[in-house]
Amino acid sequence: MTVEKQKILVVDDMVENIHLLIETLKDEYALIAATSGSKALELAIKEPVPDLILLDIQMPLMDGYEVCRRLKQEKRSRYIPVIFVTSLNEDINETMGLEIGAVDYIRKPIKPALVKSRIHNHLELKRYRDHLEEVVIERTREVILTQNALIESMGALAEQRDPETGGHINRTQHYIRALAEALKEHPDFEQELDDLTIDLLFKTAPLHDIGKVGVRDEILFKPAKLTTGEFEEMKKHVLFGTAAIKSIETKLGHAPMLNIAHDIIEAHHERWDGSGYPNGTKGRSIPLPGRLMALADVYDALISKRVYKEGFPHQQAVSIINEGSGNHFDPAIVDVFLKQQEQFREIALQFSDTEEE
Repeated sequence: MTVEKQKILVVDDMVENIHLLIETLKDEYALIAATSGSKALELAIKEPVPDLILLDIQMPLMDGYEVCRRLKQEKRSRYIPVIFVTSLNEDINETMGLEIGAVDYIRKPIKPALVKSRIHNHLELKRYRDHLEEVVIERTREVILTQNALIESMGALAEQRDPETGGHINRTQHYIRALAEALKEHPDFEQELDDLTIDLLFKTAPLHDIGKVGVRDEILFKPAKLTTGEFEEMKKHVLFGTAAIKSIETKLGHAPMLNIAHDIIEAHHERWDGSGYPNGTKGRSIPLPGRLMALADVYDALISKRVYKEGFPHQQAVSIINEGSGNHFDPAIVDVFLKQQEQFREIALQFSDTEEE
C-alpha cells in the first residue's frame, strides 16, 4: 500500500532558496511553494492543509513574522507547525519567532541534513499530537454516548413507573428548552445558558421525577388526591432522585450532564419565596435548572387531566403561572414564559396524550 507523503509548504521570496529546499526534501515529502506572504496564507488553508510550513522572515509587503501571526489567528492553520528558515542570525530574531508561535528556527545557509532532521522531528511530534487528539475525540464521543444512553434509560424507567405518561416527559423537556433558548440573550442568564447547557437541560429534563420509582405503589397510583401524610411521602421522590444521581457520580465522577440532572431533580419543587421543598431554597439561590423546570412542570400539571382533576385550559394555566411570579416562580422566567406562551401551547398539542387533550 502506498503511503501518502506529508505535505510541506515552502515560503520564500527568493526562487533559488525555494529550489534548494525542494531539492533537499522532494524524495520524502510532497512540496508546494509560495513567493509571498499573501500566497502563503492562501495555500495554508487549502485542503489538504500542509503538515508543516518552512517560512522565510525577510520578505517584501508582508514579512514572515506577520505571516506567522496570521496563520496562528486562522482556525484552519493555527496548529500547523511553522519553522522559520532565515539569514537573520541575531538571538532576538529567533526569540521573536518562537514567541509568535514558530516551533523552530533554522539559519541560512541551510545544512540539508539538519533541515531534514528538524522537519522529521517536528512532523513526528505533530503526528503524535494528532493521534492524541483523535483518541480524546473518540473517548469523548464514547462518554457522551454512554451518558445519553444512561439518561434515556432512566427516563424510560420513570415513564414506565409513573402513571403520568410519556407525553409529560416529552412536553416538559421541550418547554424547558423553549424557556432556555428565549432566556440565553437575557443579561441575567447569558452567563449560564450556552448551547451546550441548553442541550443538556433538554436531555436531562426527563429525569426530574425519576425518584418516583422509590415511592410506594399505594401512594404513586392512588386514584385520588393525596392526604397530607401521603403527600409528605410523595415529596421524598426528590431525595430518591438526587441519591440516584449521586450514586452515579461516585462511579463516573462529576460531569456537566450529571450536575444539571442533579439540580433539576433537587430544585424543581423549590419556590422563589423559599416555601418549596426539600431545602426551602429561595430566589436566585435556587439553581437555574430547577427554576426552569419548576415552571415547565407546573404548567404541564395544570393543563393535564388526572384521575382527581380535569386539565385547565391554556389561558387559565397561563394566568395561574403569572399569579405565581415572585412567590412560586422566578419573575424573569415568568416574563419570558408569557412571551413564549403560544410556543408552550403548540408543544402541548404536539405531544398531547389523547385526542381530547
